[in-house]
Amino acid sequence: MASVVEADRSHRTAGPAMFAVLMLMVAVLETVASVAAHLPVARWGEVLHAHPASLDVVVIRYALLPRVVVSVLSGAALGLSGLIFQYVLRNPVAEPTTLGVAAGASLALTMASLWFPAWLLFGREWIALAGALAAVAVVLAIAWRRALSPLTVILGGLVVTLCSGAFSSMLTLFFGDSLGSLFIWQSGMLDQNDWSAVTYLLPRIAVGFVIVALMIRPLAMLEIGDETARSLGLPVTAIRAVAMVLGAALAAVVVSAVGVIGFIGLAGPALARLAGARTLQARIVWAPVIAACLLWISDQTVQLAGLFMTEIPTGTATALLGGPLLLWLLPRLKGQTLALPESAPHAPATGSRSGRIAAALLLLAVSVWLASDFNRTTTGWHFADWDMLRPLLSIRLPRVGGALAAGAMLAVAGVLMQRMTGNPMASPEVLGISSGASLGLVVLLFMTGSPGKFEQLICALAGALATLSLMFALGRRSGFSPERLVLAGIAVTTVFSGLAALLVSAGDPRMALLQAWMSGSTYRVEPPDAFAALAVASLGCVALPLFTRTLDILPLGDATVRSLGFDVGVHRRLLLLLAAVLTAASTLIVGPISFVGLMGPHLARMLGFRRAVAQALGGALIGATLLVMADWLGRNVLFPDQVPAGLFATFIGGPYFLLLMYRQRS
Repeated sequence: MASVVEADRSHRTAGPAMFAVLMLMVAVLETVASVAAHLPVARWGEVLHAHPASLDVVVIRYALLPRVVVSVLSGAALGLSGLIFQYVLRNPVAEPTTLGVAAGASLALTMASLWFPAWLLFGREWIALAGALAAVAVVLAIAWRRALSPLTVILGGLVVTLCSGAFSSMLTLFFGDSLGSLFIWQSGMLDQNDWSAVTYLLPRIAVGFVIVALMIRPLAMLEIGDETARSLGLPVTAIRAVAMVLGAALAAVVVSAVGVIGFIGLAGPALARLAGARTLQARIVWAPVIAACLLWISDQTVQLAGLFMTEIPTGTATALLGGPLLLWLLPRLKGQTLALPESAPHAPATGSRSGRIAAALLLLAVSVWLASDFNRTTTGWHFADWDMLRPLLSIRLPRVGGALAAGAMLAVAGVLMQRMTGNPMASPEVLGISSGASLGLVVLLFMTGSPGKFEQLICALAGALATLSLMFALGRRSGFSPERLVLAGIAVTTVFSGLAALLVSAGDPRMALLQAWMSGSTYRVEPPDAFAALAVASLGCVALPLFTRTLDILPLGDATVRSLGFDVGVHRRLLLLLAAVLTAASTLIVGPISFVGLMGPHLARMLGFRRAVAQALGGALIGATLLVMADWLGRNVLFPDQVPAGLFATFIGGPYFLLLMYRQRS
């Protein structure tokens, strides 16, 4: 019997070891090729000389080799950080990116660099750690009331990331000259000029690994269950808190040194588990090793590609390489589940449905009136009389109409996706639909000089449909389980964002025209655009009653729907097409908007709109109101400067949605 156990342990150890060795060989071969491209093999011995005699040797010694070590150290730290978060939260999707840790650390460094540069003298890792812990604190405060429900944790992390990104983008608009180099660095640039980053990272990461080694036994005892562990005298809450702080600290150190590197903390532990590392001890060993090799390979790939094209940040490369890797991993992550809440949070229904819709309509009407008439000028806030207002309406009304239509379409698309998948986290931005539509438009701009509106709509629709089809192909294989759709959506969104960033980094002057649009702007909305968007939004709402029964029963599962005589495939394809059209049209009119498609359906349900069509109509009114108000505030709060509506919607709606989540008990 003992020999069988030993053989099983040997097999489990051999799997991750062989996988790590294979990755190490690939990384070493790429590194050899990268070094050989700068220095002939016959001269490699010169790198060891005390005083390098040529520039090529200096580049190898003080740029390429430190970069290798930095990538290994950063990857190992992110792999361990992701493993800690996944283990402590019992959440297979948790990692610094999905929890908002990386975004919080990055935002803290940005704000300190802009307004409190003297604080950087005390150590940028402390500033990054403060931002990371603040993000974790917000997420845990929300999820604590639901016993750290994995779905709630990821949703909270997503919203924190969106809000942090919106605020960072807002700072970029107003302080671009001051923050340009900082944002390039924080996009995950591993370029080195000396060994200072190595001496910065090595002791800090080593301390983190030592602390984890000391915590292996108490962490392992958490597997027996919290109640049992407490009965044995284990301080469960304290252990989880220390582990969470440690995971945030490791991620913060990496962000402070090289910027945000996504996916590594998620892919490392996942690959280690797939390779055969089942116990906590094995995963603590192999997850950092595999993550280090993965980042090493990604960075060397970037450098080799930079010999033939403009070099991109390594953070972009990890998205381009890690996204497809995670999509490939999804069907192989067996036994990983996220528990959905018993029902989405909602308020008791008060008053009739028609009364609630009338109230939402009234709120939208007031928002449109304020956005059209009550604005800020050089003399302050005031209502304009008719003589003053008439020439301004031709400018203001198209923007108001575009924002109204885009908000309504995104909210309806969010309801359709949530109903089709039974997943309360589904929305155009979470599942990557908005990113797919945006990528279609970016590609079109590179292919043709001045595309017409019809060509833009077709390409945006093609991108949205392609993304939707991919998401549902992945979802069908997993029964549309929430964790796989969320993880796939994050992967697809990151890949598409990375591709867009890659195109932007090519230096094409046409991309400058897309910067404001990609922030969710109504600047360029003309009257025909607004009319077309309002027409599409109206048609989408009118079509909803045709799917009343389908939307109400689809969350019950395919088997139940088929037993009622419905053709699931036909109905789902029709709903897919409707959601894609609405998303593509909204993206075309104002650019990719975050959060409205997620917030509108949730707020509608919280306000008592529970049936499918009622939720969609209520969500459309709420989404339209949110985006109209965001556009109005963006035009006026920082007058004469303007903030894109998409950024303002995320910046205002995100904290409000977090507050609503916090107030809802499980």
